[in-house]
Amino acid sequence: MFLAAVIIVLGFIGLIWGANKFVFGASALARNLGVSPLMIGLTIVAFGTSAPEIFSSAIAALEDKPELAIGNALGSNLFNVGVALGVAAMISPLKPPESLASKELPALLLVTIVTGAVLIDLHLGYFDAAILISIAGFLGYRLYKQSSRSGNAPETEDLKLTEINSIQAFAYLMLGLILLILSAEALVQAASTIAENLHVSAAIIGLTIVALGTSLPELAASVTFVLKGHDDLAIGNIIGSNILNFLAVLPFPGLLSAGSVDPFLLYRDYTGVLILTLLLSYICYRGIKKQKMIGRVHGAIFLLIYCCWFTVMLFQTQS
Repeated sequence: MFLAAVIIVLGFIGLIWGANKFVFGASALARNLGVSPLMIGLTIVAFGTSAPEIFSSAIAALEDKPELAIGNALGSNLFNVGVALGVAAMISPLKPPESLASKELPALLLVTIVTGAVLIDLHLGYFDAAILISIAGFLGYRLYKQSSRSGNAPETEDLKLTEINSIQAFAYLMLGLILLILSAEALVQAASTIAENLHVSAAIIGLTIVALGTSLPELAASVTFVLKGHDDLAIGNIIGSNILNFLAVLPFPGLLSAGSVDPFLLYRDYTGVLILTLLLSYICYRGIKKQKMIGRVHGAIFLLIYCCWFTVMLFQTQS
């Protein structure tokens, strides 16, 4: 089991590094081919932030381990709000941007509620995946239209894209893609080995080990943003990641390994996600309306809810 743990750590490193190289190469190649910075930001860079979750879940579904993929999506969303945003708010109170009320929060609530409706029959199949993919397409198109009207393009200067020619960019892209695939395969296999040795379900491993590892970039990014005073980016990072986890991760088990869903994933884990999402939405709406911050007390509450969920999950696993 020690070897499996080492492989999991190396898998996380490979996923994060591979995602970085993939985004760098794809962005440079797109820029060299005349694609606008706006489209690069809306597609390639956005995909790269959730690449660890997407690839690990895709491989899990291909390996006929759908519950690991579903657990990864739910566990990542729980960790993002409960730990990443909770820790960020405890470091420094966050001011929710006014745009949240009309754009990101309604999208997050819509996606979260639809995901619950999709899982309510304890089955995830082709039709469910099609619903999630359709919403992803709708939100992507809406984001593109809003960004086009505002004229604000995501910043890509930090990538130093002009220094890379097309051949080098393609090499980086392929290197990143290969690392993502191999790391995800190694991660899923090692996680399955640990699950078998500990006599727990793949869903539990997805909710804990895999979700924690693939969500570390969000935690690091949120803490970095808040330390630099970018409250809007710290909050937007979490909300955007949670939306993508449902829309870009959950369709894989539906398409590649359709079947029944562990009841605990709905009644315990999805309920935890829903509680944190509703609480976050309420605090943000209230903060925007009354010009108040997401304070340290709120951050502590997020973290406490996550710890309560984690304790219940461990208790039920051992019983």
